[in-house]
Amino acid sequence: MLSYTDLKKGTLFVKDGEPYEVLESNFLRMQQRKAVVQTKIRNLISEKIVDQNFQASDYFEEADVEKKEAVLVYCHRGEFWFTEPNNPKNRFSVSNEVLGERAKFLKPNTKVQILAWSGRIIRVELPIKMDFKVIEAPPAVRGNTAQGGTKTVVIEGGARVSAPLFVNEGDLIRINTETGEYVERGQKT
Repeated sequence: MLSYTDLKKGTLFVKDGEPYEVLESNFLRMQQRKAVVQTKIRNLISEKIVDQNFQASDYFEEADVEKKEAVLVYCHRGEFWFTEPNNPKNRFSVSNEVLGERAKFLKPNTKVQILAWSGRIIRVELPIKMDFKVIEAPPAVRGNTAQGGTKTVVIEGGARVSAPLFVNEGDLIRINTETGEYVERGQKT
């Protein structure tokens, strides 16, 4: 059992029958009041982030979340098929609902982390930064670029991202998969 003082950043625990991850934690003690822990927690199933205060009387069960590596093999009709890196015969699928917005950044042979809770896959974590080829980019338009201009480009997989004006079709760019934002030019192979 975890007490309220055990809720540090990265701790996984069960609340209301669902797994949560602590994103931020702050111990607060005000005059003549009981000490509380102010937290920002994320529901690992619904991805909802909530601010929550916990008191000394609160106890939690530690969430038994299993992490394993997997590699994307292919995608077909909203189902993504993965395999274990050391056992390519063991294939399993993950639905588009579990992946959510991350699905647009998946491409074959991408190594990911699979999080499973009670035998059910609840989340797929992609590498934070990934390189993508630009499939479609409008030409740069000269204008008021004192602050640096941007344009919307289409990367492999069909995702649309905002990129600097110098990015052209065929370029390799690095994208932050958590925010969906352009980071830098990718390394040429």
